[in-house]
Amino acid sequence: MKILVCISKVPDTTSKINFTDNDTKFDENGVQYIVNPYDEWYALVRALELIESNGGTVTTITIGSSKDDPTIRKALAIGANDAVRIDAEPTDSFFVSKQIAEYAKNENYDIIMTGKETIDYNGAQVGAMISELVDMPFVSLATKLDVEGTKATLERDVQAGVEVVEVELPIVLSAAKGMAEQRIPNMRGIMAARSKPLKVVPPFEQKELTTVVKFELPNPKTGCKYIDPENMDELVELLHNESKVI
Repeated sequence: MKILVCISKVPDTTSKINFTDNDTKFDENGVQYIVNPYDEWYALVRALELIESNGGTVTTITIGSSKDDPTIRKALAIGANDAVRIDAEPTDSFFVSKQIAEYAKNENYDIIMTGKETIDYNGAQVGAMISELVDMPFVSLATKLDVEGTKATLERDVQAGVEVVEVELPIVLSAAKGMAEQRIPNMRGIMAARSKPLKVVPPFEQKELTTVVKFELPNPKTGCKYIDPENMDELVELLHNESKVI
């Protein structure tokens, strides 16, 4: 089995977010980057579980510069066999999807996996776009994946229940919570990651389809107002006159 896992870097959730150039660019100064949790905890770990039981290889793919190599090495330390970095700055979801699809077209992957979304932009677009570009079936928000022969069985949460899907390989899927459990790289994995292949590929030609007009930070949180549990009249009055639905 041959699996491709899409890996992106995102700011650590404790990072302070600022913007530059009239609020059109993200300020990377002082920001600590991590592997996108949905890509790492669910897509990558489940891919590793599948090859551990069925045999095969797991390759990660990332769009970015050499600054992203430490993030890629983290994925290799967890257990991926090798990695590909397309040497380009990710501009929007379609650009990223196009780069991955163009590389994957001739590699004969059985499964292409993404996390359900990145925790910075929360777009949840890349998996579906890759699917269209490589002409493979797509299953979104999968919480379970089993493979037997050339058939994959997936589950995903739907309103008031669980949907079970069967599909012939090859497929593209986005992984959600429940797909796998987080793995912490051990020292042996960290040392091995240093020598695992990291292939750098020039970008495929693709014009930018979108531009950033402006980033805006959310309004600062207001303080909490505490009401004596015996003073229901005051609580009702505040809910009626001051509360806001967000």
